[in-house]
Amino acid sequence: MSNDNMSEQGEPRRKERRGFASMSPEKQREIASKGGRAAHMKGTAHEWTSEEARAAGRKGGRASRGGRGRLPEGGTAE
Repeated sequence: MSNDNMSEQGEPRRKERRGFASMSPEKQREIASKGGRAAHMKGTAHEWTSEEARAAGRKGGRASRGGRGRLPEGGTAE
């Protein structure tokens, strides 16, 4: 039985980066920026309303406390 993770010499094979992982952060940012601009020009980009942003902020605040609600009266975490 052969092991796909080993080279012919029995050494561990290095995983090569593919797709975006192989690009520099600057190149990734450039491509993502083009996609965002194209979506806005096409009219399919999501734009937050102030109410949506408020709801997301509330939801995120609850998630960060692990569902335990607000901090204790002293204002410090457990």
